[in-house]
Order: sequence, then structure tokens, then C-alpha cells
Amino acid sequence: MCGRYASSRRPEDLVEEFDIADVRIPAPLEADYNVAPTKEVYAVVERPPSKESEEPPERQLRVLTWGLVPSWAKDPSIGNRMINARMETVAEKPAYKRAFAVRRCLLPADGYFEWYPTTEQTKAGKPRKQPFFIRPKDHGVLAMAGLYEIWRDPTKDEDDPDRFRWTCTVITTQAEDAVGHIHDRMPLMVERDRWSAWLDPRTGGDTGLLVPAAPGALEAYPVSTLVSNVRNNGPELLEPLPLEEVPE
Repeated sequence: MCGRYASSRRPEDLVEEFDIADVRIPAPLEADYNVAPTKEVYAVVERPPSKESEEPPERQLRVLTWGLVPSWAKDPSIGNRMINARMETVAEKPAYKRAFAVRRCLLPADGYFEWYPTTEQTKAGKPRKQPFFIRPKDHGVLAMAGLYEIWRDPTKDEDDPDRFRWTCTVITTQAEDAVGHIHDRMPLMVERDRWSAWLDPRTGGDTGLLVPAAPGALEAYPVSTLVSNVRNNGPELLEPLPLEEVPE
């Protein structure tokens, strides 16, 4: 799965990186080195310039909440459990099927965290878990495949600007060999030459879009257990842990 990631790029950097035509964010987000579910995150989407427009979709940068709330949901708290969607079933499950057809997005990240059980034990007798940070070897942006939804809050008035809640989920796939020993799942990465096809809502829910990135592009290294507490947040969370401090 993908339950934590880092996102420190500025909106102006993402505009250039993803060739954004329209920035629709109320205010820049702070650099976040410990992104957790229910937090606000940057997302790249493609949508028509306006509801009535017949112009082709334009690429936008938006702020979404991590944890997808389907349009038909009665309670938005369902999003707390829908942070990941499995690639193998995303085109079929009712919670994701409609979004996969027309509301695909890219979630930019510096990298993501996974926890590996060690031979050491906690006081409760469970394996102590060592966090690893996994990122592109070239230190470039990690474009994670995602879906987004727009949920209408029935308790808010028609003219309330907050009546629509924009949420997202990260699509996961089987981990490649380089990182599979840490965890068997990883975010589905979308390579640059596939960004346009993935984002274009006119392509429909074609499962041919679900193509894992070429293997060998990622590197992993152990980091401090400070990242295990979501209250900790700073670039020090991405610092490699000295080998002598890594438990076996």
C-alpha cells in the first residue's frame, strides 16, 4: 500500500514540470515531508475550462484531500478508508469505476515511505518496523497514478463555495523487485510519455492505461523512525539512517 509520502515541490515548480495551463489552488501548501491520509495534497488533473465549454480539457493544478469519497457516499468519513485503490480491480469496483473512467489524476511526490519488519521486537512482542524512503533514482518527481472524485455535501446550501469536496486516492500495484522485499505493494507510477493519455478524460476507462513503469527506476534507503509519528514533519525525515543504526 501507500500510506505516507513526501511532497515538497512548490506550485511553480509543478506548473513547469507538468506543463500546467491553469492553477486552481486557494493558497500554496507548505512543503510536507510526512503526507498522511486526510491531508491536503497537490493533484494534476485535466478538465474542460468551464462546464459549458466545448474546448478540449486543460491541465490544472488543484488541491485535493487524500482519501476518496465516492459521489454516491452518504458519509464523507468513508474517505478515511479509501486512500489506496488496487490496480487489479480499480476498473471494476463500484467505489472507483466511475472515477477511473473520467477522473484520473497524477499525485506528485518526492517519494513514499514503507515499513519493513525487523527481527527486533517491541515491548508488546511484535516485530519492530524499520521505515524506508523510496524515491526515483534520478531524484526527479514521482508521478503517482490517482483517481479523484467530487462529493456534494447535502448539508450545505447551493451557493456555499464549500459544498463540493474534492478527494483522491493512490492506485497501487505489485512492487517491483528492487523494492518488493520491503513491501509487496507500491504506488502505480506513470511515466512522462504517458501523462497525457492517463489524464485525458476522453480516453475513458481503458485498462490499457494501467501500465506499471519500467523497473529499476527507484531506490530505497532506511530513515529515522520519527516518520512513524505524523506530527513529525521536516526534511530530516528523508535523511538516510547510518548503517550502524539500522536494525536487522
